Amino acid sequence: MGSNIKITNELEEYINNHSYKLNPIQREIIKYNKTLGEKKKMQISLSQCHLLHLIIKLYNPKKILEIGTFTGLSALTMGLAMNNDSNLIAIDKNKQTSEIAKNFFIKANLENKINLLVKNASDGLDELLKKKEVFDLVFIDADKINYPIYLEMVVAKLKKGGVLIADNVLWSGKVLNKQKKSLDSETKSIKLFNKLVKKDKRLETVLLPIRDGLMI
Repeated sequence: MGSNIKITNELEEYINNHSYKLNPIQREIIKYNKTLGEKKKMQISLSQCHLLHLIIKLYNPKKILEIGTFTGLSALTMGLAMNNDSNLIAIDKNKQTSEIAKNFFIKANLENKINLLVKNASDGLDELLKKKEVFDLVFIDADKINYPIYLEMVVAKLKKGGVLIADNVLWSGKVLNKQKKSLDSETKSIKLFNKLVKKDKRLETVLLPIRDGLMI
């Protein structure tokens, strides 16, 4: 068995150059995010863009839910891959970044396919539960503290055979820390989320080491 290869910047560029070509608006978001300093880490990686694009193309979900949108790269990526009869509901509480995301959606002519709800994720999910909304695919990339809460809420909204994807489940390797007293609250929540996913008999799970970890 071969050893794991270290992904250098040069190798990552090679990988991206041999994957599908990004849309100009995707590139525009990435360029904008580079001006945000430390906050740019909230953006999904290019490899995650490629994987989301592939999953949408293969699975063809009609209704998608995204929890945590930031400036819109993940939602835009899925929106571009969706068929014309599909739609996406995104939830994010940050008014400033949500307005930026909406502008990018308009530039990409996706404003009629992506509905961005600017509110706390739990409140938005409660509204969807009351409306009896169900989804073919859910992507979680929001505040890590509430990952376990979001899990239970979204599994109830996921169609049988649906796909659930969660980002940052390796949390920079902090999930390996076994010293409970030294764990910060976010790491505790991510570790609990991963444990709950693994134990949930409704789910078949794979954890992929893409960037900061993707649970599918």
